[in-house]
Amino acid sequence: MIKIAILGYGTIGSGVVEVLNTNSESIAKRAGDGIEVKYILDLRDFPGDPMEDKVIHDYDVIANDPEVEVVVEAMGGVEPAYTFVKRALLAGKNVTTSNKALVAKHGAELIAIAKEQNINFLFEASVGGGIPIIRPLNSSLTADEIEEITGILNGTTNYILSKMTFEGLEFADVLKDAQSRGYAEADPTADVEGYDACRKIAILTSLVCGQQVDFEDIYTEGISKITADDIKYAKAMGLVIKLLATSRKTKEGYCAMVAPFMLSQQHPLYSVNDVFNAIFVHGNVLGDAMFYGSGAGKLPTASAVVADIVDIAKHLHKNILISWSSKKMDLVDKGRSESRFFVRSAEDKEKVQSLFGEVEFVEVPQISGEVGFLTGKMSEEEFEKKADGLNVIQRIRVV
Repeated sequence: MIKIAILGYGTIGSGVVEVLNTNSESIAKRAGDGIEVKYILDLRDFPGDPMEDKVIHDYDVIANDPEVEVVVEAMGGVEPAYTFVKRALLAGKNVTTSNKALVAKHGAELIAIAKEQNINFLFEASVGGGIPIIRPLNSSLTADEIEEITGILNGTTNYILSKMTFEGLEFADVLKDAQSRGYAEADPTADVEGYDACRKIAILTSLVCGQQVDFEDIYTEGISKITADDIKYAKAMGLVIKLLATSRKTKEGYCAMVAPFMLSQQHPLYSVNDVFNAIFVHGNVLGDAMFYGSGAGKLPTASAVVADIVDIAKHLHKNILISWSSKKMDLVDKGRSESRFFVRSAEDKEKVQSLFGEVEFVEVPQISGEVGFLTGKMSEEEFEKKADGLNVIQRIRVV
């Protein structure tokens, strides 16, 4: 029997218990042994809960118990999760986590400690919730040079943009709806300003390039400034607006960004709606691949965590190699990346053409007092220089 401890009995922690109980027989068969929850660490008590006798409040009990072979970190945030996880690894205990903030900040260090201890630090659920993407990148796609990863990595923002598109509503109104449904937090900043997606693409880029990519270095825009008028223009062009986290390998290095983009119907992420996530991967040998599913939520995320527990059980006292060193990768300046741009401006068409040359104007009958237009493909730096002389209302990249 493999004994585990769960740090945090909130949404994910309780979900892990539920998955282990629901599928106990099949999980034991795949792991080669039964999985038993010995401890649950939480500040609270849970009277009446079936697991109440497992709840403890002192982490030392877990750290000092040699029977505990796997620690599941489900607390969230960087501290005290980092301190607890590092201590567990140094004590020879395997760890799995769904904590993107922890992995983005300290992933390289924790992977290195696990390797030294001949144990494992796994984090499948930190990106994409229940969508398998970490393991495929680390094992299934190792014959490829991954040239691009582009994903819809946040269900909250995708729900908001989908509802704005289908119902013509403004951002603020849909945000309230998302909060009432539990899709958005009371403070939605991390989601709607793109910080959540930024940490996830930092993790994926680090895995692909094998070096530390700091999320603070990734240019990030959210969706809080997207309006119903922007949606109308997108519809007039047959496009949709999605918040994309993207990382591309260029001759100069890796370029990563999080921002709203307009997508055509030919784009593989065009039809990903509601709270679903999807990750598009392009390899130089594989070509295109797509991973799609529930990117968040209690049971999908818990399912990915339990999959890590099973993987750990299959590799007790044997490290699963993850190539992610602490050496920092300097990203290519975003000014060098290229795309087309959709622009709304208060200037007239003549002024637009004098600055941008040939452009494609977009007419929306319900909107007056401005012009909308599509530029040709150009670098971010070139666009910024040209737009400097223009009264810009909105600018959205187009792929």
